Amino acid sequence: MASEGTGGKADGGGADARTGEAAHQDATAPRATGPARERTSQGSRTRTLILETALRLFQERGYDKTTMRAIAQEAGVSVGNAYYYYASKEHLIQGFYDRIAAEHAAAVTDVLARERDLAGRLRGVLLTWLDIAAPYHRFAAQFFKNAADPDSPLSPFSDASEGPREAAIALHRQVLAGADTKADPELAAALPRLLWLQQMGLVLYWVHDRSENCERSRRLVERTSPLVARAVAASRFRVLRPLVREVTDVLSEFVLPAAAGAAARPRSDQG
Repeated sequence: MASEGTGGKADGGGADARTGEAAHQDATAPRATGPARERTSQGSRTRTLILETALRLFQERGYDKTTMRAIAQEAGVSVGNAYYYYASKEHLIQGFYDRIAAEHAAAVTDVLARERDLAGRLRGVLLTWLDIAAPYHRFAAQFFKNAADPDSPLSPFSDASEGPREAAIALHRQVLAGADTKADPELAAALPRLLWLQQMGLVLYWVHDRSENCERSRRLVERTSPLVARAVAASRFRVLRPLVREVTDVLSEFVLPAAAGAAARPRSDQG
């Protein structure tokens, strides 16, 4: 039997190999028919049940005090079956990240379709994220200490988080592409990742926000969205281009590698 919170090869067997593909298998597999389709559907329902049960227990008991055995018991599945779909609690959080990213992308389609003002588009996207994340606010505070560890797979900058991170960056690319405000070409390529880093700053503030209904987080979005839009518009002014180039160089060296998930590592030529 696998130990709690680790990706051992429990009763389900081959948990590590299965988990790496579980989040995407149903979407990429050939269309099944008859009994095969029923098995695929059942597997999807079981995976969803395990994830929803885990999120509920994380909220009720806290992340650290919730074990994979408890999740399996509450979900009504065997421990081996739980490990079959999610090799550890960390993989469950990655499932949570994927869910939030997918729900966010679907929820902002209307605002992006009707709004052309950059401040309005950015405001709508960030406020929508706060709406979607609201039910998980208490739970988020429980595992943030793990996500803040740069070596943790829960870190938004980790290789394990690449999928939801790139989905969020792609969403910010849509925000910029459909806006009537255009950035200086030298800065434009960096902006989607910079906007994602801004969102990560909002997430950090939201995790620690104890105001009623996280109202201060919403006010932060309202105040900063116009500022960001004005900064983007100002980047096109000829007089500011030397500053824009210098800022772009600094971002390329220090900020964008982190936003791409690459932690600072000693260069090989430095011994």
